[in-house]
Amino acid sequence: MVTFPNAKINIGLNIVGKRPDGFHNLESCFYPVGWADALEILPQTDWHHQVVSFTSSGLSIPGNQDSNLCLKAYRLLAEDFALPPVSIHLLKAVPIGAGLGGGSADAAFTIKALNQLFSLDISTENQQKYARSLGSDCAFFIENKPMYCFGKGDQFEETSLRLTGKWILLVNPGLHISTAEAYSGITPRVPTQDLRELLQKPIGQWRDFVKNDFEESLFKNHSVLPQIKAKIYDLGAQYASMSGSGSTVYGIFDHEPDPANNFQNSTVWKGELN
Repeated sequence: MVTFPNAKINIGLNIVGKRPDGFHNLESCFYPVGWADALEILPQTDWHHQVVSFTSSGLSIPGNQDSNLCLKAYRLLAEDFALPPVSIHLLKAVPIGAGLGGGSADAAFTIKALNQLFSLDISTENQQKYARSLGSDCAFFIENKPMYCFGKGDQFEETSLRLTGKWILLVNPGLHISTAEAYSGITPRVPTQDLRELLQKPIGQWRDFVKNDFEESLFKNHSVLPQIKAKIYDLGAQYASMSGSGSTVYGIFDHEPDPANNFQNSTVWKGELN
């Protein structure tokens, strides 16, 4: 079975409070985009070497392969179901640590693929429970549709926001921003205006109201980020923002954008939104 774990963007991101467990409460709109990895899961056929295997190609994945989220997702389900050994191969295309939820998507799509491959009949709600234990963003990718998100980013509320037919341009400068650095510049605060109401405004007005709290400090530390954002607006974007805690910056357009040679030394992806 082959699936394509896709990225997401944050439209607005407010850090509203520190939690007793050390995490932060946030509010954001998560929106799926088409930039995707490719994930293949196959039942083992060699009876002499029946062990779970994980391999990857494409972008290099840091850390020990044994701790990859795809393997963690398999082991999580194997605790509750009699899963046979599988071979997992991940073609990594979505940049890592880029504010796009790529690793979280890989984990969630592993859960969904195993559920389908072995007819486990796990409900959407229970798939989300498994996903939540793997990471804050993971549960979003089970339903994989636009959602207003709150809590750690793992609680959801339906949103009517749809950007079907709009184009998105994603620019990743290859800059690694650690979670520690991102949060070190944050003072949690409850915003004066409700994000859900702001997103009902015409997209052309978002520029003045819909903010990512991480931008203020990270733009000061990394001058390439505001430069990219300004260039995206110069190309005619209706709205531009950093996604998550960086370092990808995106723009939403009402036409297909032409990035030309504006973003040298960056990875660029564009596509239509659903």
